[in-house]
Amino acid sequence: MTVIRISTASAAGADMPLPAYETAGSAGADLRACLPQGPVLLQPGARQLIPTGFRMEIPTGYEVQIRPRSGLALKHGVTLPNSPGTIDSDYRGEVGIIVMNSGNADFEITHGMRIAQMVVAPVVQAEFVLSDSLSDTARGQGGFGSTGGS
Repeated sequence: MTVIRISTASAAGADMPLPAYETAGSAGADLRACLPQGPVLLQPGARQLIPTGFRMEIPTGYEVQIRPRSGLALKHGVTLPNSPGTIDSDYRGEVGIIVMNSGNADFEITHGMRIAQMVVAPVVQAEFVLSDSLSDTARGQGGFGSTGGS
């Protein structure tokens, strides 16, 4: 099991629960909004950086991907516009979640609300080498929609 060390980002984060898997089979651990100063109202089309109240130490060779919660997306149109977001192993600042309301009604984010999920994933770094030619494939230079799907 990979260990992610968590530290509170401020006194406001001290009462926040750690990220947690809600079921034994969950791939993502839920993240909560740290809003002790009061709720944030997101109007349709608006986006806001929501603090979580914690910082973390991700081991080298891993990243944390930030993803939307499907229930918020389906029921309210609340999503993450840069999904999946990536947190690199060398970042030590407070984790913030960019939340967007793509729904038709205002949406209120309250202190402690589960707003996103994080997935810990291994990272492979590549070596990039300039080449005069590339190998041929059946697809070749075919772009969007070129694999036969509609």
